[in-house]
Amino acid sequence: MNHVAHYPGSADPAPILAPGAHAGAPALAPTRVLLRYAPLLGALLLLAGCGGREQVRAKRPQAPPPPSRTWTMVQPDNPAAANAVLMRALGLVGTPYRYGGNTPEGGFDCSGLVNYVYRDMLDLRLPRTSRDLAAYQGPRIQPERLASGDLVFFGSRGQVTHVGIYVGEGRFVHAPSTGGTVRLDYLDGAYWRDHYSGAKRVLK
Repeated sequence: MNHVAHYPGSADPAPILAPGAHAGAPALAPTRVLLRYAPLLGALLLLAGCGGREQVRAKRPQAPPPPSRTWTMVQPDNPAAANAVLMRALGLVGTPYRYGGNTPEGGFDCSGLVNYVYRDMLDLRLPRTSRDLAAYQGPRIQPERLASGDLVFFGSRGQVTHVGIYVGEGRFVHAPSTGGTVRLDYLDGAYWRDHYSGAKRVLK
């Protein structure tokens, strides 16, 4: 856990959109997240002019986004435990970020969210910081082998600064930064893909 913003730009939280919806589509209310992502849950159960003279600037051509990967549905080693973690994590979407926070009432930082979910659902006590979580015992997982409940890590220059909980289909739940809320993001998002540093499996 580091007291820094973990994604670029405004601290305003990115809206949660329905899968396939365009950026201008209405955001989903946090209370509807579980209903919207019911197919994902069901699969586990079977298995973001000022005044004055206008200045016209030529728009720079934008590079095309990287192609999205195909995410294989990998069955967790412990499906019941993974399902409990997934449902609890999704149920906390919308909870405010707070540095050092580790409760729904007080808010969460990134590692506080991970600690709370695993402790509350499985009585599993994990290290408190993202760096210590990355060093925690457990196999490192390649992106194409991620299963729900795995921990995903982000950082730069060899330093881990952020952690989230993978929930399937290339998405993860995390508490991003000051001024934001717990939310879902895609691992293939430009920032997260560039700063992805690995994953660990803690469920057995």
